[in-house]
Amino acid sequence: MRARTSAWLGLLALPLLFVTPTPVRAGGFENAVLAEINEARANPRALARELRRQQVRDARYGDDGYGMSQEDPHAVEEAIDFLMRQPPLPPLAHDPRLAAAARRHVARQGPRGDVGHGGSGGLSQRIQAQGLYAGITAEGISYGQENPRDVVRQLVVDSRVPNRGHRRDVFSRAYQAAGVACGAHARWGDMCVIDYAGAIMRRGAD
Repeated sequence: MRARTSAWLGLLALPLLFVTPTPVRAGGFENAVLAEINEARANPRALARELRRQQVRDARYGDDGYGMSQEDPHAVEEAIDFLMRQPPLPPLAHDPRLAAAARRHVARQGPRGDVGHGGSGGLSQRIQAQGLYAGITAEGISYGQENPRDVVRQLVVDSRVPNRGHRRDVFSRAYQAAGVACGAHARWGDMCVIDYAGAIMRRGAD
């Protein structure tokens, strides 16, 4: 099992935005996050070109709040280079049981303003509570992003995460399915949890 947190954890020393938690962003938003992940897997070069265009816009007109100036420039360049070399991959299937495991983490962590993967049983326990057993699992968490594309872009750039673990998970061949849960976060405003799994087995299966 590999569990990872968002690239934004390196910014926790900065002033935090405290908000009143709102309901989980179920349905369309979460589906859109998985769709963005699968689009990145299917066409990584298109995402590389998008990141490059945003860099140019930021340099020319400044960051309007949706740009790349908040990211480590080295991480952006590295992501672009990675994406230009990354071959296309098949999509991840939506698994509602993985989404339920992710939603349990959002429901507990979001109102408290916590970060990381603990505090709600751990990834393995949350997945097994849904009757799933997987040969390999991982979890990515994004904080502070208000739209699905920025959630995925944050994970792919993976700024301030030295091993680029979120990026590797998005583009891993080992995972066959994923579940997404998003909701409000008391410190960062928004959060999304993506639980990945490969070689899924049901409880009681041989």
